[in-house]
Amino acid sequence: MRMHGRLFRGPGCALLALALQACAFNPAPDSVTAAAGATPVEKLRPVSPAMLQDPAPGDWLQWGRTYDGQNFSPLKRISRETVKNLAPVWRAPLAGGLSMPTPLVHDGVMFLQTAPDTVLALNAASGAELWRHVHKPAAGSTMKMGLGLGGGRVFAPTSDLHVIALDARTGEKAWDHTIELSPPATNRAVFNLRSAPLVVGDKVIQGVTASGGPGGGFIVALDINTGRELWRFHTLARPDAPGGNTWNDLPLDKRTGGSVWDQGTWDKDLNLIYYGVAPTYDTGPLLKRSSAPGVTNDALYTNATIALDADTGKLKWHYQHVPNDQWDLDWAFERTLTTLRVGGRNRKVVMNVGKMGILDALDAATGQYLFSIDAGTQNIITAIDPATGVKTIDPQRLPDPERPTVYCPSPSGARAWPPTSFSPGTGLLYLPLTEWCAKFSSQGSPLLSSPGAKLSDADHPDALADGKMGRLQAMDPSGKKLAWRHDLQAPISTSALATAGGVVFIGDLDPALKAFDDRDGKLLWSAPLDSNPSSTVITYSVGQTQYVAVVTGMGNYHIGAMSSRYQKFRKDRGLPASAPTGTPAVQVFALGKPASAGSPR
Repeated sequence: MRMHGRLFRGPGCALLALALQACAFNPAPDSVTAAAGATPVEKLRPVSPAMLQDPAPGDWLQWGRTYDGQNFSPLKRISRETVKNLAPVWRAPLAGGLSMPTPLVHDGVMFLQTAPDTVLALNAASGAELWRHVHKPAAGSTMKMGLGLGGGRVFAPTSDLHVIALDARTGEKAWDHTIELSPPATNRAVFNLRSAPLVVGDKVIQGVTASGGPGGGFIVALDINTGRELWRFHTLARPDAPGGNTWNDLPLDKRTGGSVWDQGTWDKDLNLIYYGVAPTYDTGPLLKRSSAPGVTNDALYTNATIALDADTGKLKWHYQHVPNDQWDLDWAFERTLTTLRVGGRNRKVVMNVGKMGILDALDAATGQYLFSIDAGTQNIITAIDPATGVKTIDPQRLPDPERPTVYCPSPSGARAWPPTSFSPGTGLLYLPLTEWCAKFSSQGSPLLSSPGAKLSDADHPDALADGKMGRLQAMDPSGKKLAWRHDLQAPISTSALATAGGVVFIGDLDPALKAFDDRDGKLLWSAPLDSNPSSTVITYSVGQTQYVAVVTGMGNYHIGAMSSRYQKFRKDRGLPASAPTGTPAVQVFALGKPASAGSPR
């Protein structure tokens, strides 16, 4: 045990968690580096473009691990046969706050962004702190998903619209770029940097959220060496630009939304980067279509996949999955790239799953619609055109305060920010799902601005039937169908992580970290956690040891809503509350002797 490093080790460390919960991370006022000789950063190599394109099996270099966003690990020391022997090996407490951070690992060093606007470098084998950098934003801390690596630097978005570059060995600041708003906004706080930066060649590409900001969200590319802005793409069509007539004749300052929540993906051969764009919350002005000739209320580029030239930021193609979203059911998450056999030939495909739990697959080069797979959790779409992907909406699910209606899923989504995972080995995509709904009526809380319609909670019929709100769903894109499913009492609150060892990991609000057989969904292992898991689950190796890591105890809007609903769901069924008491931490597991924490349940 080493109190200064805020860690403990050994298969029995779960028993010591409560003793260290009070030992929360206390950020220093500036960059701090550990004593010489105590760190692996001395051997840390710069992350080259070649490394990002083909990372070492034991590294996790970006949010989805690889440019294709598959969120898959080729490591296989932890396998279907050995996963039963996973045990906790170290735990590093973190400062609490709103965040959903994904750890990155390179050459035995773990990089992690945590609240409040703090970047940490840890020894990935022990949890010992190597350095920290604290950015002091002008306003409070906001949620962030992760970091970027490139060259010898770590790139971090901040809560006050800065992107900073830090020396990966020392944590010292190399440059600091402030993202300016165009048009200018009197309230910069409605714009945020939530997604991890995407490093492509000599560019650091950052998405911007703008839930209520005039003019909407955008994507910027910064010079990797200086931070200078190179290009910018606005995710809401401008009135005088292509797609500008899809906003019911609204002026630019009345067009809001189009947030960019997740990191993009990149296809090297096509030199295209792919992003998802969120809807607007100001839905009232879009509810009824204008009578003006040539004007629609589709609201481009909301709920669309956009493909941009990585060098220039120019739009190459777009595909809108659902126009004029009246339910806050985004298609804003990771775009997964793979090659599938479609129509008798191999096609490069970009796939994504929106909040409704529907997968849409598009041709990566052209944006041509290919096919959809519906997980069956939603009741808004009644049909999908097999040629175009155009979706038929049930008019009874549109907001009308005089006609109460339950729509599924809830605005937090059957799936939300927790990423999917695609396994090249099985050809399956693994999808974390939550079964819950909402009700439009004249009672409840306003969320969207559709005139008079308010929202309240409603249970999903499937959850009512079996008493389970969570589901791990496997999809078969090659067969264009659903594969196996494993229903869970608690909602899943992390990514799915598939590995070459034949194991799929998830974290749920049990709270627990769990492992399943990637072929059939059989539960192989489960370990209790002292707080709700709230990040992407990653796996990496140092030397001959493979580790599995997850951040727990961090708050964010999705976790908050999900946990509250789950506790009510339990209470309604006469079950005791399961609210965890642990403090925020990164918790890490590795193979060891079988322990009680590793018994399936």
